[in-house]
Amino acid sequence: MSACPCGSQLDHDDCCGPIIGGKPAATAELLMRSRYTAYVNAEFDHIEATHAPEVQGDFNRSSAEAMAVDAKWMGLEIRGTTAGGPDDEAGTVEFVTRFKRGGESYVHHELGRFRRDAGRWVYVDGDINPKPETRHVEKVGRNDPCPCGSGKKYKKCCAA
Repeated sequence: MSACPCGSQLDHDDCCGPIIGGKPAATAELLMRSRYTAYVNAEFDHIEATHAPEVQGDFNRSSAEAMAVDAKWMGLEIRGTTAGGPDDEAGTVEFVTRFKRGGESYVHHELGRFRRDAGRWVYVDGDINPKPETRHVEKVGRNDPCPCGSGKKYKKCCAA
Protein backbone atom coordinates (compact mmCIF):
# COMPACT_ATOMS: atom_id res chain seq x y z
CA MET A 1 0.00 0.00 0.00
CA SER A 2 1.55 3.28 -1.12
CA ALA A 3 0.08 6.71 -1.68
CA CYS A 4 -0.47 7.60 -5.31
CA PRO A 5 2.04 10.21 -6.58
CA CYS A 6 -0.80 12.17 -8.24
CA GLY A 7 -1.79 13.66 -4.88
CA SER A 8 -5.29 12.16 -4.73
CA GLN A 9 -4.68 10.80 -1.19
CA LEU A 10 -5.68 7.35 -2.50
CA ASP A 11 -3.59 4.21 -2.64
CA HIS A 12 -1.76 3.85 -5.97
CA ASP A 13 -3.52 0.52 -6.62
CA ASP A 14 -6.92 2.22 -6.19
CA CYS A 15 -6.07 5.35 -8.17
CA CYS A 16 -3.66 5.56 -11.10
CA GLY A 17 -2.38 1.97 -11.02
CA PRO A 18 -5.35 0.42 -12.87
CA ILE A 19 -5.34 3.19 -15.51
CA ILE A 20 -1.61 2.75 -16.14
CA GLY A 21 -2.31 -0.98 -16.33
CA GLY A 22 -4.78 -0.45 -19.19
CA LYS A 23 -8.16 0.34 -17.62
CA PRO A 24 -9.80 3.35 -19.35
CA ALA A 25 -9.81 6.55 -17.32
CA ALA A 26 -13.33 7.71 -16.46
CA THR A 27 -12.47 11.41 -16.85
CA ALA A 28 -9.87 13.63 -18.48
CA GLU A 29 -8.60 14.62 -15.02
CA LEU A 30 -8.04 10.98 -14.05
CA LEU A 31 -6.09 10.45 -17.27
CA MET A 32 -3.99 13.55 -16.48
CA ARG A 33 -3.29 12.23 -12.98
CA SER A 34 -2.26 8.84 -14.38
CA ARG A 35 0.07 10.48 -16.90
CA TYR A 36 1.78 12.43 -14.11
CA THR A 37 2.13 9.23 -12.07
CA ALA A 38 3.56 7.47 -15.14
CA TYR A 39 6.25 10.17 -15.41
CA VAL A 40 7.07 9.77 -11.71
CA ASN A 41 7.31 5.97 -12.03
CA ALA A 42 8.99 5.99 -15.48
CA GLU A 43 6.08 4.14 -17.14
CA PHE A 44 6.55 5.61 -20.60
CA ASP A 45 4.43 3.03 -22.43
CA HIS A 46 1.37 4.58 -20.73
CA ILE A 47 2.40 8.12 -21.64
CA GLU A 48 2.98 7.15 -25.26
CA ALA A 49 -0.26 5.14 -25.50
CA THR A 50 -2.39 7.98 -24.13
CA HIS A 51 -1.46 10.51 -26.81
CA ALA A 52 -4.07 11.17 -29.49
CA PRO A 53 -3.20 9.23 -32.68
CA GLU A 54 -2.39 12.38 -34.67
CA VAL A 55 0.28 13.50 -32.15
CA GLN A 56 1.82 10.13 -31.20
CA GLY A 57 4.52 10.64 -33.82
CA ASP A 58 5.52 13.93 -32.16
CA PHE A 59 6.24 12.24 -28.81
CA ASN A 60 10.00 12.01 -28.28
CA ARG A 61 10.25 9.09 -25.87
CA SER A 62 14.02 9.24 -25.34
CA SER A 63 13.82 12.94 -24.49
CA ALA A 64 10.92 12.35 -22.08
CA GLU A 65 12.79 9.48 -20.43
CA ALA A 66 15.95 11.55 -20.01
CA MET A 67 14.00 14.43 -18.48
CA ALA A 68 11.84 12.29 -16.17
CA VAL A 69 14.49 9.92 -14.88
CA ASP A 70 16.74 12.81 -13.78
CA ALA A 71 13.85 14.63 -12.09
CA LYS A 72 12.75 14.52 -8.48
CA TRP A 73 8.98 14.96 -8.74
CA MET A 74 7.55 17.33 -6.14
CA GLY A 75 3.82 17.18 -6.89
CA LEU A 76 0.84 17.73 -9.14
CA GLU A 77 -1.73 20.49 -8.64
CA ILE A 78 -4.97 20.40 -10.60
CA ARG A 79 -6.10 24.01 -10.97
CA GLY A 80 -9.33 23.35 -12.83
CA THR A 81 -11.20 21.32 -15.39
CA THR A 82 -13.68 22.18 -18.11
CA ALA A 83 -15.93 19.34 -19.24
CA GLY A 84 -13.92 16.10 -19.52
CA GLY A 85 -16.41 14.17 -17.40
CA PRO A 86 -17.72 10.62 -17.83
CA ASP A 87 -20.37 11.76 -20.34
CA ASP A 88 -18.25 14.28 -22.27
CA GLU A 89 -16.32 13.82 -25.50
CA ALA A 90 -13.69 16.52 -24.84
CA GLY A 91 -12.34 18.55 -21.97
CA THR A 92 -9.46 20.54 -20.56
CA VAL A 93 -7.39 20.16 -17.42
CA GLU A 94 -5.30 23.03 -16.10
CA PHE A 95 -2.44 21.64 -14.05
CA VAL A 96 0.90 22.50 -12.50
CA THR A 97 3.72 20.03 -11.92
CA ARG A 98 6.76 20.78 -9.80
CA PHE A 99 10.09 18.98 -10.01
CA LYS A 100 13.80 19.38 -9.39
CA ARG A 101 16.63 18.56 -11.76
CA GLY A 102 20.29 19.18 -11.15
CA GLY A 103 19.55 21.16 -7.98
CA GLU A 104 17.21 23.54 -9.87
CA SER A 105 13.47 23.79 -9.17
CA TYR A 106 11.07 23.85 -12.11
CA VAL A 107 7.36 24.48 -12.56
CA HIS A 108 5.40 23.25 -15.57
CA HIS A 109 2.00 24.99 -15.93
CA GLU A 110 -0.26 23.77 -18.73
CA LEU A 111 -3.83 23.85 -19.96
CA GLY A 112 -4.09 20.37 -21.47
CA ARG A 113 -6.71 19.39 -24.03
CA PHE A 114 -8.17 15.89 -23.94
CA ARG A 115 -10.76 14.01 -25.98
CA ARG A 116 -12.25 10.58 -26.26
CA ASP A 117 -10.85 8.37 -28.99
CA ALA A 118 -12.58 5.01 -29.45
CA GLY A 119 -14.12 5.43 -25.99
CA ARG A 120 -10.83 6.20 -24.20
CA TRP A 121 -9.54 9.56 -23.02
CA VAL A 122 -6.36 10.73 -24.79
CA TYR A 123 -4.10 13.77 -24.49
CA VAL A 124 -4.31 15.98 -27.58
CA ASP A 125 -2.12 19.00 -26.81
CA GLY A 126 -1.79 21.91 -24.43
CA ASP A 127 -0.93 25.53 -23.89
CA ILE A 128 2.11 26.13 -21.70
CA ASN A 129 1.75 28.94 -19.13
CA PRO A 130 -1.84 29.79 -20.10
CA LYS A 131 -2.95 33.34 -19.51
CA PRO A 132 -6.19 33.89 -17.60
CA GLU A 133 -9.09 35.22 -19.61
CA THR A 134 -9.14 39.02 -19.54
CA ARG A 135 -12.24 40.52 -17.97
CA HIS A 136 -13.61 43.74 -19.42
CA VAL A 137 -15.63 45.94 -17.07
CA GLU A 138 -17.52 48.98 -18.29
CA LYS A 139 -17.40 51.86 -15.87
CA VAL A 140 -20.67 53.70 -15.38
CA GLY A 141 -20.36 57.46 -14.92
CA ARG A 142 -22.45 59.29 -12.31
CA ASN A 143 -24.52 61.08 -14.98
CA ASP A 144 -24.94 58.05 -17.26
CA PRO A 145 -28.26 56.23 -17.46
CA CYS A 146 -28.48 53.59 -14.74
CA PRO A 147 -27.65 50.11 -16.09
CA CYS A 148 -30.63 48.66 -14.19
CA GLY A 149 -32.92 50.13 -16.84
CA SER A 150 -34.92 52.47 -14.60
CA GLY A 151 -34.38 55.47 -16.88
CA LYS A 152 -32.88 57.49 -14.02
CA LYS A 153 -29.32 58.76 -13.83
CA TYR A 154 -26.97 56.32 -12.14
CA LYS A 155 -26.25 58.80 -9.30
CA LYS A 156 -30.00 59.07 -8.48
CA CYS A 157 -30.66 55.31 -8.73
CA CYS A 158 -28.34 52.40 -7.93
CA ALA A 159 -25.38 54.61 -6.90
CA ALA A 160 -27.49 56.44 -4.31
